[in-house]
Amino acid sequence: MKDLKQKLMIEQLDTKLQVFTPLLKTPCPENGWINAIRTSYKMSLRQFSDRLRISSNSAKSIEKREKEGAITLKSLEEAGRVLNMKFVYGFVPMDGSIEKTIENRAKELALEIVKTTSNTMALEDQENTNDRLKKAIHDKAKQLVYEMPRHLWD
Repeated sequence: MKDLKQKLMIEQLDTKLQVFTPLLKTPCPENGWINAIRTSYKMSLRQFSDRLRISSNSAKSIEKREKEGAITLKSLEEAGRVLNMKFVYGFVPMDGSIEKTIENRAKELALEIVKTTSNTMALEDQENTNDRLKKAIHDKAKQLVYEMPRHLWD
């Protein structure tokens, strides 16, 4: 990566996000975290709603929206507060790191670019060998990672 500031930012962000990786193996309780914690405390829905200063129906709606994935961060924070919990959230790179995500995207784009060029050359009866194509893809991917052009994510 030619932009050292960008490289440092990616490295620092990758380090921060790594703490969330073990959470990938932690399944969400069937009825959601709020319900699981509340019932573990033997806290009734009425008690939960009283602590939130909302109606029982609204408290039930919070649990339902969490289960469905339609809840706001603010509601999760508030529910956590009344359950004596700190709500935290984060992202886990699906490729293992931001750096790896960039590399994988660069490889995808490099493949598209080299295929287009290769098809044009084949039409002109100048077809490349598999080894040359692999090297061209590898080299183009390295160039894309180094330059980090905006069109990388188009």
